[in-house]
Amino acid sequence: MYDPTQLRTFLSVAQTLSFTQAARRLGLRQSTVSQHVRRLEDATGRQLFTRDTHSVELTEDGEAMLGFARRILDVHEQAAQFFTGTRLRGRLRFGASEDFVLTRLPEILERFRYEHPEVDLELTVELSGTLHEKLAAGELDLVLAKRRPKDPRGELVWHDELVWVGAQGLRLDPGRPVPLIVYPPPGITRELALRALERQGREWRIVCTSGSLNGLVAAARAGLGVMVHARGMIPPGLVRMPDRAELPEPGQVDFVVAHGRRRPSAQGAAHALAAAILSGGDRLHRTGGRAR
Repeated sequence: MYDPTQLRTFLSVAQTLSFTQAARRLGLRQSTVSQHVRRLEDATGRQLFTRDTHSVELTEDGEAMLGFARRILDVHEQAAQFFTGTRLRGRLRFGASEDFVLTRLPEILERFRYEHPEVDLELTVELSGTLHEKLAAGELDLVLAKRRPKDPRGELVWHDELVWVGAQGLRLDPGRPVPLIVYPPPGITRELALRALERQGREWRIVCTSGSLNGLVAAARAGLGVMVHARGMIPPGLVRMPDRAELPEPGQVDFVVAHGRRRPSAQGAAHALAAAILSGGDRLHRTGGRAR
């Protein structure tokens, strides 16, 4: 009843909230992406997206289709692997930003290891900037991380808004420098936070630096200051700072999967894990909400 090709296209649009980005990811014309979605909507008899010239949003039926589409494609992939008898082998060096440690990435990795038991998966957790450096140096085969604005590298998993977060009830004194909780260089959110404050002409001081997300979150929960974080992944115990804090907009961020130098022994496994991440990208939002 439901064409796997149309379901893959639907998932790409749902994760990027953009027909243009989905077409680029899938290597299709935008008109083809629209056609796939229209045919899937015809098959379901439901509208899956509301869209205009400025935005694309999932409908309630579209949200429901997310789970169904993933399960249908999972079973389809399992059947294909069973009957073709293909087995991936080799060593795969995978790097992930710590942003994903508290999301459902472990479930995706567990599933990958179950389906490909002969792949030797090595996981590196680092700052996004450091991961991209290791990838360029040939030390990793695949990374899941943030990328800097206007950086063309990597396949888009999803696009998110950056927001200021802090402890519930935290109030900032407008007459004093903004107390910042940041990653060390080359942290991407650190760079964007400082740039936004400098554009506003707002003074700031760093009250906590940590290479660990858990360290940053602990400092923020203690009320030491504020930090910039992706809206779709706000850690438990922290809230978005209210407008009265008068903090500048820190911008937006892309989360991508990027391939390194092609090692023949890792290429198949890298493509398989990248496909699993791309098809399950919406699972990586801790809050279960959609990035707008």
